[in-house]
Amino acid sequence: MEERALEQRVLVAYASKYGATEGIAEAIGRSLRDAGLVAEVRRCRDVKSLEGYTAAVVGSAVYVGRWRREAADFLRSAEGQLARMQVWLFSSGPTGEGDLDQLLQGWRFPSALQPIADRIGPRDVAVFHGALDQDALNPFDAFVARTVKAPAGDFRDLDAVSAWASRIAGQLQGTEVPAAPVGA
Repeated sequence: MEERALEQRVLVAYASKYGATEGIAEAIGRSLRDAGLVAEVRRCRDVKSLEGYTAAVVGSAVYVGRWRREAADFLRSAEGQLARMQVWLFSSGPTGEGDLDQLLQGWRFPSALQPIADRIGPRDVAVFHGALDQDALNPFDAFVARTVKAPAGDFRDLDAVSAWASRIAGQLQGTEVPAAPVGA
């Protein structure tokens, strides 16, 4: 099993505006490496090629139900290559305490990107709580956060992130039954 893990080279690509999603991506990469996989964590805009990767985890901060442009552009431009790999998708952003399904009212993934996700066929799609530091926001984002009454604070559950990444590692190493594809 360990030999197979060494063959797996995983890209963790992310788009983050204020750093919370970057922290989630780093936690995913750390968990994958702890499981014996080779994992590289990179901003979507810095990924020039998917050559040599056997799997990818792609995620973005979510603002008003949308992924950051660089993550959406990455999915579009790499769609064909991603469709031939094992892929997992994640979003981060909702702040506040409570159940994510209730907070998001059933939202799981940006509807504008759903057709691309369907063609890629991710193994799983996850949503994680985010963080909001009012003092770090630009004026427009601060206005939007106040308007939608987004709670400030760090609501990320890095244990949940690590558990999800551990399941990914198990799937890649053949030690865990994969989740059903999105839409199945």
